[in-house]
Amino acid sequence: MAKTNTTELLEALAAEIGENVYIDIAKWHLYLSNAKLHTLVAEQLYPLITSNAINEDQVTKVLESIPIKIGGGRSELPLIDLLPLQCQVNLVDILEKYQREI
Repeated sequence: MAKTNTTELLEALAAEIGENVYIDIAKWHLYLSNAKLHTLVAEQLYPLITSNAINEDQVTKVLESIPIKIGGGRSELPLIDLLPLQCQVNLVDILEKYQREI
């Protein structure tokens, strides 16, 4: 891949996150691309890639800081509460892959 352009890298990262990470609601899988959250998540996690700070704890902190409105905005939950554990593991794997490639 070897993307040097930050915009290209961010777009590719967002696309991969959007296709592989989902929110699980009552056993329904809403992929982040369909929820229009993939770009936001990629933008929030990108600094971890560039600072070589990718670890599960750092990713968890970022996911905890992303509020998701539910019920038409009547309530909010942190994104971490909506992601299954396997998606969190997949997300860390994706980030580590991108870190190796830049």
